[in-house]
Amino acid sequence: MSSNTQPGSTTAPRAPAWTVGDHTVRRIDETALPPQTGPWLLPGANADVVARTPWLRPDFADDQGVLRLASHTFAVEVEGLRILVDTGIGNGKQRANPAWHNLDSDYEARLTAAGFAPETVDVVVLTHLHTDHVGWNTRAEGGSWVPTFPNARYLTARTEWDYWAGVEMEEARRQMFRDSVHPVRDAGLLDLVDVPDEGTDIAPGVRLLPAPGHTPGQVAVELSSRGERALITGDSIHHPVQLGHPELCSCVDISPELATRTRHRLLDSLAGTSTLLLGSHFPPPTAGHVRREGDSYRLVPAAPGFATPQLRSAPPSA
Repeated sequence: MSSNTQPGSTTAPRAPAWTVGDHTVRRIDETALPPQTGPWLLPGANADVVARTPWLRPDFADDQGVLRLASHTFAVEVEGLRILVDTGIGNGKQRANPAWHNLDSDYEARLTAAGFAPETVDVVVLTHLHTDHVGWNTRAEGGSWVPTFPNARYLTARTEWDYWAGVEMEEARRQMFRDSVHPVRDAGLLDLVDVPDEGTDIAPGVRLLPAPGHTPGQVAVELSSRGERALITGDSIHHPVQLGHPELCSCVDISPELATRTRHRLLDSLAGTSTLLLGSHFPPPTAGHVRREGDSYRLVPAAPGFATPQLRSAPPSA
């Protein structure tokens, strides 16, 4: 809609944003995922389950009980440090999933319009090393894949890296590492972070919390400022239907039992608090507050505003 378009721009809508104390968290949209994503990703979330969870409609499911999902990332500036949480699917990547294959989105333009031009990003947090969370790590240049964020440190949990380094991967996943992870490592930009049970701070008011199960080293990202708090889920919670039914697991969870325990732990810690939950694949409105509903939970949406871009020039070349 024109009301969401940045002045002077005809292509890049303004980024939806939420305030957390002094922090402003921007959602950088990549693409809506096709309707068949829900039945594949969360096979237990059938139309009957959705019908028993009426608060999902109309935002999070349609009238036929089909889940809505999206690919986006989050950008936040903390005391002058520009942080991007996950990097989506990426453009022009050869992928087995048809919805991700050779994508051509305007993500980079949206990121720049939000005031986070790639060369100005300082930190990239990779919640886990799955294809749809690392794609914009790199971009094509001269027949090669090069880091999209050349001045950033890319952070992922050491447990996550060690797991993938020690397992036999199918060719599609090896391809993803070749085009979206190894070029970052080879450029010396990848940092492995030890994440203890209590979490670890990576910047003032930015903390990585262990959220294993979907992958062994997955993290959630906690933002805090002036007594306010938000939590970015990663894939510990793929969709709000999992608040109503925390036992629902993804078809790609490496340890479904651990993923379920992690989800229960996170939701129990958030229920009834003022903490904002930001879903890494939740469709608009994307964020909300967790409330108890019987033996489960529900999400009370928190509508975003639209923040003014915070522009910063790239650092001079060495």
